[in-house]
Amino acid sequence: MKSQIAALIMAAAAVFPAIADTLTVKSDAPKRYVVKKGDTLWDISSLYLNSPWKWPELWQQNPQINNPHLIYPGDILSLGVDEHGNPVLIIDKGVRKLSPNVRIIEAKGSAIPTLPLSLLEPYLSYDQALDKGDIDAFPIILGSNKNFKMSVTGHLLYVKGDLTRGGNYGIYRQGKPYKDGLRTLAYETMLVGTARALETGDIADGVPSTVKVETVKREIKAGDFVMPLSQGQDHKANFKMSKPSQGVEGEIIASSNQHREFGPMSVVVLNVGSKQQLVEGNILDIFRQSPTVVERDGTPKYIEDSSSLDKLIGDVGSWFGEGNSENSTVWHMPSEKVGELMLFKVYDNISYAMVLKTSHPIQVGDSVTN
Repeated sequence: MKSQIAALIMAAAAVFPAIADTLTVKSDAPKRYVVKKGDTLWDISSLYLNSPWKWPELWQQNPQINNPHLIYPGDILSLGVDEHGNPVLIIDKGVRKLSPNVRIIEAKGSAIPTLPLSLLEPYLSYDQALDKGDIDAFPIILGSNKNFKMSVTGHLLYVKGDLTRGGNYGIYRQGKPYKDGLRTLAYETMLVGTARALETGDIADGVPSTVKVETVKREIKAGDFVMPLSQGQDHKANFKMSKPSQGVEGEIIASSNQHREFGPMSVVVLNVGSKQQLVEGNILDIFRQSPTVVERDGTPKYIEDSSSLDKLIGDVGSWFGEGNSENSTVWHMPSEKVGELMLFKVYDNISYAMVLKTSHPIQVGDSVTN
């Protein structure tokens, strides 16, 4: 009898993971969808899947496309099943009978991006996050050919560095630090303009390089630094959506809009990066810590609404656990999922991510995990 029960348990253990991993398409998913200009891969994925990051699984049996992330306006997507009964999304070849001829409809234009490119572009193409040591190693602007407080298009600037004649350079300014507690992880680095080197310098002989300002995004000041425009730039608009390969625990440490709360399509900064094996396209869940409750003499109160004594008890409880005294107990509530985000630019210690879904407004300090 015991052997029969054990066999049933083993069979169940083999079946349930398979069920858990089964790809489930939304009941209201369209059987046919025409890709439009302005669509994103995330938008289309969300039409079909509750977990849009599982998009590659919906395409894995699709022999009609080489790259499942390259979909174009005009493509016609058809939902069906493969020979094993698994859902699959394929591209309709676009053959339409127009009597008396057959016309082939071809997809044209650029592939749709994974996320809204207009929101990502400043971070993909311009702003960066650099270590202080890296920033200090770049040549700085000494001044202009006239005593300008701020420089504009067409001005000549002198740079403390031996630049390459004819080279194109970005002019950057160090911004606020990205901190994890007291530890500085990197500095916001803002593009303020671009320039072309007219004359190379010779710093050993006290001769600066000369550059001509070609574009201005913000006022250019002495002390701003320059680096080649190609360095650190990434114009990739398509990402392979996936969960991280290993467990990760991090936190939102900054937001692009500087607001107290923010929602979908907001850009945030995380205190985790490639050192935690993260890559662009990784999807993480956002969690909010539920407020702590102090139960004193049988009456529960949120700690922020409690007396100074209760708050002290709460602080002690965070050190030593829930039971603090005979008549006071600190209850540490669980964290609850409040959203999802996707990483689109990853450095060693920090990452830029876009908030994709929320059930509550997101805040700096919310945790992220997979």
